[in-house]
Amino acid sequence: MRRHEMSDRQAEIYQYIVRFIKERGISPSIRDIQRDLHISSTSVVSYNLDVLEKLGKIVRNDKISRGISLPGMVPALLRNDVGRVPLLGTITAGSPLPDPEEIDINRAEQVVVPADVVPPERLNNVYALKVRGQSMIDALIDDGDIVLLRQQETAENGQMVAAWLIDENAVTLKKFYLEDGRVRLQPANSTMQPIYTSPDNVRIRGRVIGVLRSLM
Repeated sequence: MRRHEMSDRQAEIYQYIVRFIKERGISPSIRDIQRDLHISSTSVVSYNLDVLEKLGKIVRNDKISRGISLPGMVPALLRNDVGRVPLLGTITAGSPLPDPEEIDINRAEQVVVPADVVPPERLNNVYALKVRGQSMIDALIDDGDIVLLRQQETAENGQMVAAWLIDENAVTLKKFYLEDGRVRLQPANSTMQPIYTSPDNVRIRGRVIGVLRSLM
């Protein structure tokens, strides 16, 4: 193979990226490429993406989610009709969420939000968190997805929230219900039981207003 040519694997990845962007209007993630093309690891994908970039076939922006683009073809996510929000971390039991006001927004990783998910003008006080676990799988939120949350400290019954359980020092993504003087945090997973606790033990850290799926 001459240095300016793609290998068969690189050509396969390139054709996949072109098809993905044309069909969905967004760029694939590295995990999408690994899974759909049955590649052994994300590091192998990254290596081949580096080669494609050196060959001028793609452009990569590591500072945003799904930051692969094609020269001359601008995905819907990268046009002016989109917004960006800071990715503040992962919803993981045993670790409190950072306070959005304490995060240096300019240094946080940015997630691109398509206008058909949340219009840019509605992204004030919105941040993103990556989901770990499958407690909300029946609500079509899976492990690895990114949820968009509007920063707020109150919630109405039935709203999906990021709730901090103070005594347990744990954050969980659940539907919120206030019933008979206690809080029920309801998973959307038939194999999991709801969490019951006192209102004093719960702090709402944000309400879910959108989901970016990992496909991710």
